[in-house]
Amino acid sequence: MTGDRVLGEVRYNPDGTLDILGWARPQNDGPALRALTALRAWRLEAFRQRADLGVAEQLLEVDLDYTFNHWRDACFDLWEEIRGHHYYTRLLQLAALVEGAEWLEQKGDAARSRAFRAAADDISRCLDAHLDKDASFYRAFLSDLVQPSTIPDTRRLDIAVVLGVIHAARSGDRHGVLDPKVLSTLLRLERLFMSEYKINQDRAADWGPAMGRYCGDVYFSGGAYYFSTLGVAQFYYLLAESLARLPAIEISLELREMFAGMFDAIPGQAFNTPGGRRKLAEAALKRGEMFMATVRRYTPPTGELAEQFSRDDGVQTSAKNLAWSYAAFITAHAGRNAASRAIDNCR
Repeated sequence: MTGDRVLGEVRYNPDGTLDILGWARPQNDGPALRALTALRAWRLEAFRQRADLGVAEQLLEVDLDYTFNHWRDACFDLWEEIRGHHYYTRLLQLAALVEGAEWLEQKGDAARSRAFRAAADDISRCLDAHLDKDASFYRAFLSDLVQPSTIPDTRRLDIAVVLGVIHAARSGDRHGVLDPKVLSTLLRLERLFMSEYKINQDRAADWGPAMGRYCGDVYFSGGAYYFSTLGVAQFYYLLAESLARLPAIEISLELREMFAGMFDAIPGQAFNTPGGRRKLAEAALKRGEMFMATVRRYTPPTGELAEQFSRDDGVQTSAKNLAWSYAAFITAHAGRNAASRAIDNCR
């Protein structure tokens, strides 16, 4: 393995050398995620005052260039199971290139900025192709680009789509929390896990369904994941914040149908008024709280978070003390605080 393809590697030894164990490689979401993290830190005044800012800039440019040069390449998904072209990876690449183009423009590199924006437009069209027009949801991958071709269609309904939306954190109504097709994808996932998991059939009325990865998952218990359930909570908090912050919002019939399926009560009119938006935002916040309540129910008194909790009895399974589970709690909690502030300021 040579050149920039090392950036698509996912396994390293403690001394920084490559771990050559047979694995699912490459995975091209990593460079885009790192670039997004650096770009968002760059906006912070304290970060820009760092003495080693030049090193951070070099790392950022390397990840952005890798994303720009390799976004067309097939790779493995975030579950490290399927090689192909994935909604999650593409959406992160889109977000990284759009934010990277803005950063380059501020630096005076107009030519690269234009090239990044053009690539982002191409990725956006590819993302649109993930839409299953018959079932009205975004497919996690495209069947004609994936090997093996025997993967069942049900496998394409995947929480990775929702995780991609919250990790990319894009504004606007395409491939974001206000995209009706994203909302439709989430509703289908909620219904899937409500029917598949015993713990969801016995849940309290004020809990959201425990969420897994995809239909037919057999890894360990094949059950609920903390980061999936917390990711849905964060999604609703982001939705609440977006609804509260927008100066006005056009609620299409399609969006209205999505909201009606998600919330117990929504304002019947005046969606584009502060009062109507506030009520809608409060409903989204309440929905997020329901998923946090589910996580609270299946978190032991120690506060430890494993990777999964069983679909049958809620007992923790799989990897213990998974870093992603804790990170998902932190980002969901931060999303909750941001949504609450936005609602308080919605007059």
